[in-house]
This record gives sequence, structure tokens and C-alpha cells, in this order.
Amino acid sequence: MTERLRTEFWVRAYLKRLEMNAIPGYVVARGQPDSGAVMVKCATLDGQASLWSRGFDWQSDSHRWTLQSQGAEPEVDASIRRQRGFDPDLWVIEVESRDGRTLLDEDGLND
Repeated sequence: MTERLRTEFWVRAYLKRLEMNAIPGYVVARGQPDSGAVMVKCATLDGQASLWSRGFDWQSDSHRWTLQSQGAEPEVDASIRRQRGFDPDLWVIEVESRDGRTLLDEDGLND
């Protein structure tokens, strides 16, 4: 059995990486510290947002971030509320980036 990185540790590392790149990021919903799922909302500060979730890609045998929702920020927020209704252990991180930069495509963030 492969050991997994604690979600809480991954979240702290992600927030630190955002900080090092001068991208504001906040935990808006705290989930289960050991194994909760994570969603990342990116607000572009113009009323629009995107929502990303991490899933496992069986074809490549790796984790991959997938765009779940994109559009008006209130609609993206409603999607988050629905997901939290299904999964109260879900972590939600909000990133504020005018250009939509989340860093989720960088090495080390799919572990």
C-alpha cells in the first residue's frame, strides 16, 4: 500500500507555494485533515471564477486537476455549496488571480 500525503499538509504546502508566487490564497472550508478531497476556486476578480478538483486518471496512473465549473462567481460558489453538501470533509481553497493562475499544473501539486 502506498502512503498518501496528508491533505492538511498538502494544503499548507500549496498555500506556501502561492505565497511565494505573490498569489493570494485562502482556506474557505476546512475538510478532513488526513484524507479529505480538495477543490480550488480561482476568482479572477472580474466576477468570474473557475473551480478545479483533483481526481485520479487511470490511463496515466496519476492524479490530474480537472476543471469542474467555470463562469459567474456566484454560480461557481453554488457548485461548491452543492459539493460540500455531498462531502462535508471537502477542503476548499480560494485563489485570487486576475490572469487565472493557480499553479496546479506545476510539478509536485499532483502528489
